[in-house]
Amino acid sequence: MLNDIHCHFFSTAFFASLGRALPGAAAADAAAPHEIALERLGWDAPGSAEALADRWIAELDRSGVSRAALMASVPGDADSVVAAVRRHPERLVGFFMVDPADPRASTNTEQAVAGGLRGICLFPAMHRYSMHDERVVRLFEIAVAHPGTVVFVHCGVLSIGVRRKLGLASPFDMRYGNPLDLHAIAAAYPGVPVIVPHFGAGLFREALMLADLCANVVLDTSSSNGWMKYHAGGLSLGVVFRQALSVVGPDRLLFGSDSSFFPRGWVKEVYDQQAAALHEIEADEATRHKVFAGNFDRLFPVGPESRPIQP
Repeated sequence: MLNDIHCHFFSTAFFASLGRALPGAAAADAAAPHEIALERLGWDAPGSAEALADRWIAELDRSGVSRAALMASVPGDADSVVAAVRRHPERLVGFFMVDPADPRASTNTEQAVAGGLRGICLFPAMHRYSMHDERVVRLFEIAVAHPGTVVFVHCGVLSIGVRRKLGLASPFDMRYGNPLDLHAIAAAYPGVPVIVPHFGAGLFREALMLADLCANVVLDTSSSNGWMKYHAGGLSLGVVFRQALSVVGPDRLLFGSDSSFFPRGWVKEVYDQQAAALHEIEADEATRHKVFAGNFDRLFPVGPESRPIQP
């Protein structure tokens, strides 16, 4: 069994948002801004949300992945993932990005969650807001009102590869990305699982402190974890896993790959590296099963225990 908590659903709407931001894009191409971005990237066009969902399922089958969480990676694109999840409800779990500063953030979040999406994704450094903001509290209240909803919060280093590849600026503010800023709200809503990806993305110590104090905080292991280079003396992935397991235990680590675009597809190398790291530290089979599959299924059960999708 293998499940993946961290994949990006790069829809046509996602690429259109990038195309509209490109300097020098011809006005004549404004009707199809996604094509401008895709041409410059050299990546495959996603087509409809349903077609992209089908391609993801074929990719997961090819890679031996049972289930995956797919994230709408730009605010306002929740409907794309709603369509994907409705097409493959037993294989896909839907997450969506929201900017709490958007006047429609609460309404859009209510609609997305009612539509079957399970993860509210917050990028405070990207959208430049504090986790202490009352608008964030309102989103946690929505999660409470819809049991089974998680809140995903990106902390630490934030680098968007597709923006860099296109030469687009990323005016983020890392002051808002400290995991310790989640402490008050995670403690105030102990029934809401809070996922912190990439082991805190460079703020590993702070992520462990947060998770140690708040039993509802879960760490996602995704990506190459290149942030390890920032630690004095260096870190290995085995050391990271050993330390995380010693603090949070095996029940609060979720495997993620951070896969995103095609034709690259699902990034098997990330799984291979993490499997090797757990082997290196002699993690037992029960621990490996929880990290790679069981914890995902416990958060997002399939069948009678799953949350129904509202029409």
